[in-house]
Amino acid sequence: MSSLLTALATAGPLAAGWSVHTVWLRRSLRSARRDPLTGLRTREGFTRRANVLLKDPRAVVVLADVDHFKQINDTHGHAAGDALLKATADRLAHYVGRDGVAGRLGGDEFAAVVIDTHGTIGDLLAVLHGVLARPADGVDLAVRATVSLGWVGAADHPGEDLSGLLRRADEAMYTAKQARAGVRRAGLGKLLATLSGRRAGRRGSALAGPGDAA
Repeated sequence: MSSLLTALATAGPLAAGWSVHTVWLRRSLRSARRDPLTGLRTREGFTRRANVLLKDPRAVVVLADVDHFKQINDTHGHAAGDALLKATADRLAHYVGRDGVAGRLGGDEFAAVVIDTHGTIGDLLAVLHGVLARPADGVDLAVRATVSLGWVGAADHPGEDLSGLLRRADEAMYTAKQARAGVRRAGLGKLLATLSGRRAGRRGSALAGPGDAA
């Protein structure tokens, strides 16, 4: 009996220590999947949740990109740029809510997947575009920026994975940016030429030069 009590007494602290270590690991994993500036999911965390949502045919993939962000950083400083990114992320997360997912893919580029329950996604994104253009709190009013949005419905391209839908949303976003249209839906035709899943000249493409900016 004394041997059993001794073993239990020894195992107790070990079990407690392992439990604490497990909690720490879980928290570390959650932190690693969150962008430290905006609090949004990173690409990995976003992809995990987005793939689950895409099982619903009503899912819509949205890509958002801050217009002329490099110019804002160069003119007003990185603190202003960071505040703008944080505001954009907060507003996008609020729009997406708990039933969708938003993530920061890198730089000034954000993505979201939402479920178009009522078939009104076009109208809702038009409203979101206006919200994203509002000045960020605590930033000089001279720092004004718009955000171009591209979107695609999963049902328009059945069987296409997240990567393909993001490319389509990316092309629609680029068209909206060039036309200063604000929001653009992806067409039903073939994808334009891409390299490594990115349009030539975009961040992440081998053809993008160091001075290229959206």
